[in-house]
Parts: sequence; structure tokens; C-alpha cells
Amino acid sequence: MNFNQSTAGVSGDNESRVKITLKALINLAQAASKLSLRQPLIKAQQSGGYVSRFKGRGMEFDEARLYQHGDDVRSIDWKVTARRGKPHTKLFREEREKPIFISVDNRPAMHFATRGVFKSVLAAQIAALLAWAAQYQGDRIGGQIFNGGQCLELKPKNGKTGVLRLLSALVNTDYDSTNAVTLDQVFARLVQHARPGSQVYIISDFRGMDAKAETFLAKLAQHCYVALVMIYDPLEKALPNQGRYRFTDSVKEVVVDAADQQKLLAYQQRFAHHVQYLQTLASKLGLLFLECSTLQDPVQCLKPRYL
Repeated sequence: MNFNQSTAGVSGDNESRVKITLKALINLAQAASKLSLRQPLIKAQQSGGYVSRFKGRGMEFDEARLYQHGDDVRSIDWKVTARRGKPHTKLFREEREKPIFISVDNRPAMHFATRGVFKSVLAAQIAALLAWAAQYQGDRIGGQIFNGGQCLELKPKNGKTGVLRLLSALVNTDYDSTNAVTLDQVFARLVQHARPGSQVYIISDFRGMDAKAETFLAKLAQHCYVALVMIYDPLEKALPNQGRYRFTDSVKEVVVDAADQQKLLAYQQRFAHHVQYLQTLASKLGLLFLECSTLQDPVQCLKPRYL
């Protein structure tokens, strides 16, 4: 739901707090050079690529050789076996480039803030930092942007071309709220579009998480490294001790009086339960979970972490 004074703390002359610009996202390139997208379990980089903790093979075909005792039967090259009359095994080498898939929530609830920047702006900034960091490491950059009524996927591409294509899509997304996109639909599309071995970063406030969304997220986690980056505004976490606050999603409306301690506590508990639910889910599925407030520097949100 949106706070009825959502632009009070972020509007004024500083339009960059409420609106994403391509120039601002491009300017994050230098800051991203100090970030690393290598997970703690990834081994030291070797000649020809790096070995990852990713589920799935995450490798590309190199050559076929005669089958040897102990080889995985799933790696048998049946075409070569049929042609040569003897069992042959496929050999793989580690890919130098890993697909990075960045999913960004741009639904109406993300266009909100009381302090700092809009959640949508922070989400775009984090996406840009991840994309630039991937480009510096020679990885391919793809993504997904979803709003009220549509979901756009971008296939991973190399270099600045892949980064700029994602940044342009973040800036130029059209809004269509006629058919709301649900998180289970978003995650189902991720399962289809993110190839095994990809690093998938989902940047959202994760409103609307349910059992169906969990199911698709679990499927995605079976073959990809997945990180959940939760964006929130400080007012969503806790209300001030005074005042009356009206929240609306243009359909339903809720008024919270901070003087009513029972309602105030219930409001704070709802947010705490949401965070705890996501943390528990991430732990169960083996995902990375990060929280980032609209008051925080996006670089500092990511810099101390292994991503």
C-alpha cells in the first residue's frame, strides 16, 4: 500500500530521488568496479574460467573421448558412440562467462518513499551496480523487469551492450496495471529464462509472496545461484510515535493511529513477520538474502557482501 504523503520526504528540487535517469545509472559504473559477484564458495580464479558453487553443470562442451570406468553415464555422447561404435563420454570445460540475470520489481508499490529515494529508484540503482560489476568480470548480463501488467525478459549479452540494454529498459518501462503480474508468474518465467548455472538477483519488496511463488522459487534455486534483495522504506518498518497515517493501494484504505499502541505494534509486527518469512525461506532454499532501506547508499548495501 502507498502512504498518502509518499512524496513528502523525497520530492522538491531533487527529481533524481523519485525518477530513474539513464545518466544516473551509467554514472554508477565506477562505483561498481569495487564490487565482486563471486560467492564465498567459489574457488580462486584459474586459467580458462572459474569453478562455482552453482547447481547445474555451468560448463560448456569441450570434446568427446572413449568412455572410462567411473564416468557418469549421463555424459555419454550417444551420437559419437553410434558413429564410432564404442561408448564415448562428453568432456566439459568451465565457462569463462557466467550469465547474470537481474530481476527488478517495478510494480506500483515500488514507487513509494517517505525518506531517501523511491523504492523503484533504489532497485534500479542496485540493478545497475550488479550489471556493471558483472561487466567488469566479463560475465553476460540479462534481466527481467516486471510492473503492474507486464514482464519483460532480456537475454544475457556480453559487455557494455548488455549493461546499457538493461539500464535503458529500467528507464523506459511502460506502466500497465490492467492485468496485475503476480510473483508466482514472475518466478515461473525466471525458471524458463534463466539457464542452469546462472546467477539470479531478484530485487523487490516481495509483496504478494505465497505458496505458488515459493514453488517456482524453489525450482529456480535447484539450478541457479539466487539472491533476494528486499527493498523497503523506513515507514514500512516502523511508524513514528505520533500522528495518523493513511495507506491506500487505490482500492482499499487503512488508517493507523500511532497513539493506538496495539495497532502500532501490530503494524510493526507485520513487517517483522514479512522479513522473518523471507529470511526463513532463503535459508531453507539456500538463497542469499539482503535488506536495503531507501535511506541507504546502494553501494554500501552490496559492498560488504559476497554476492
